[in-house]
Amino acid sequence: MQQYHDTEWGVPLHDDRKLFEFLVLDAMQAGLSWWIVLKKRAAFHQAFDHFDARKIARYDRKKIQTLLKNTEIIRNRLKIESTVSNAHVFLKMQNEFGSFDRYIWDLAGGKTQRNRWKTMKQIPARTGVSDRMSKELKQRGFRFVGSTICYAFMQAAGMVDDHLIDCFRYQQKRKDKARA
Repeated sequence: MQQYHDTEWGVPLHDDRKLFEFLVLDAMQAGLSWWIVLKKRAAFHQAFDHFDARKIARYDRKKIQTLLKNTEIIRNRLKIESTVSNAHVFLKMQNEFGSFDRYIWDLAGGKTQRNRWKTMKQIPARTGVSDRMSKELKQRGFRFVGSTICYAFMQAAGMVDDHLIDCFRYQQKRKDKARA
């Protein structure tokens, strides 16, 4: 958890494969803790062909059955099947927009929203932007993309930076911005 917080969470991400990875992992988190997902992250990489959407889109019933038997990952049929169907939609969006990155960052406002929270209680579970993102992604055919999942995705991908103001990462980013 600490390494993820210190090196990834809130860092702007523009790589389509990593964006797809976080969409999958945030969907897998639904109803569970992020700690469980991170603990199983390496196994997810292995089981889901390193989040290669082209490969995942070709998964058949046999592959899904194999995944459902894999004790190293979260074995929820709906979440696994949604990963496969989401891969299809993801690829369509890459084709339509040139990249998923271009589409999703535009939807999120085009730049990182840096918040100034003093306590964890202040951090919302969802926002108007995540509500809109959820609605749009669902309209395009994505599954397991509720507003709370979308907000967690936005945090993971650095569309939102919710480090508390007394966190070293918040202070570090302020210094980096001042130098730029």
